[in-house]
Amino acid sequence: MKFGKVDRNISKRLKEIVGNENVRMEEDYLEKYSKDETSGVITKKPDVVVFPTSVEQVSEIVKLANEYLVPITPRGAGTGLSGGAIPIHGGIVLSLEKMNRIVEFDPTNMTVTVEPGVITDEIQKLAEEHNLYYAGDPASSESSSIGGNIAENAGGTRVIKYGPTSHHVLGMELVTPTGEIVRYGGKMVKNVMGYDMIRLIVGSEGTLGIVTKIILRLIPKPKYFATLLIPFEKLEDSIKSVPEVIPTLGVLPSSIELMDKESVEMSKNFLNENIPNMDAEAHLIIELDSPDKESLVKEYMKLGDELMKMGAIEVYVADNRYQRSRIWKFRKAIAEGIIAFRPVHCMEDVSVPISGMPDVVKASYGIARKRDLEVLVFGHVGDGNMHVTFLKPVDMENRVWKEKLEEALKDLYELTSKLGGSITGEHGVGLKRRKYLGIFLSDHEIEFMRKIKKALDPKGILNPGKIF
Repeated sequence: MKFGKVDRNISKRLKEIVGNENVRMEEDYLEKYSKDETSGVITKKPDVVVFPTSVEQVSEIVKLANEYLVPITPRGAGTGLSGGAIPIHGGIVLSLEKMNRIVEFDPTNMTVTVEPGVITDEIQKLAEEHNLYYAGDPASSESSSIGGNIAENAGGTRVIKYGPTSHHVLGMELVTPTGEIVRYGGKMVKNVMGYDMIRLIVGSEGTLGIVTKIILRLIPKPKYFATLLIPFEKLEDSIKSVPEVIPTLGVLPSSIELMDKESVEMSKNFLNENIPNMDAEAHLIIELDSPDKESLVKEYMKLGDELMKMGAIEVYVADNRYQRSRIWKFRKAIAEGIIAFRPVHCMEDVSVPISGMPDVVKASYGIARKRDLEVLVFGHVGDGNMHVTFLKPVDMENRVWKEKLEEALKDLYELTSKLGGSITGEHGVGLKRRKYLGIFLSDHEIEFMRKIKKALDPKGILNPGKIF
């Protein structure tokens, strides 16, 4: 499809909608909004970056884009890892960062209503101030916006117990690809009135609508927490312990995270900090929460005993906020360390049933050796979502790197598919993974999705070129 470009007439009308200061065409703006945090994905400058401040403005912009067949790429904080916010057809980047108000905090109904530009960490802190809990916790919570979390159905560290972003969304307001303003859901927990449009929009990567308001569900904040750091002499033992230990525990941890030795080293270099047993092949992080301190202690003592039987070197318990935050800071610094020290890399987020975790992790190292690449593995082992990250060797030519990476990705994806898994658990398909979708879905399954896109976005202007 041939799209239109933003000319003087369109830029003038955009300024009439949002004001001169919210329409930017300077080179530094176009450069900044030509990319996200995905390594190795093509960048593309938009014609213009527009910053709406209301749903009415978003609606008018979308109607204008339809009139002139100009593509729109919605954008949150730009922390995406799939190329989903890259405007590959130029046109308008619609940045929602100025729509960043917390509209309503409702402790009675345990909800908070926010605009898409609110940073996820702000929601978490607001809830905790009122002894409530927003359980969504992507690793990028201090920098990612809730709108971006919605677009990708972000997962994070607490999915095993509390679910991904979609589990916390009760209602939303959005602008359709043709410019209408619609609202679905509300503050009620039960709602089967028609199709579940909320679940369709969450995770649709900005291709089916632009979310302008979100009603999020809060829960009572657990009173007591304990974070366990468990080094293992053997990586294989650490992974195998996960599906075995949960049934014996009798309660569901909120988090089970894996860091291999290379990941730990990456965080160490980035933070200039150590954790116990730096030479271990792997570390697990397991977090438990409970309304009762005595029960919590019994749970982590029992868990520790079981893990020691399964090959753990030691079990370190952090049961105060400072110690727990240090452990989580170390875990969340892995991705930052990769970007800082190994900028040419490919971070994947394949997702498999947890019984398939040992196969995925073991195969990742074998694939890297076979293709002469380096690799590190970390992620959400408790829910089967691992960040297999291939690194370009320093002395490898870019041309060879691209060839070897292509081979490695195909190997990884084919194995993941055989294990009944998914190409992406939380980062999205976007640009980065769209050509591999056929490994996981049949032509009929992909065409069914295309029909939904065509029905809702007949001119194909909303985030074109993503997913398919």
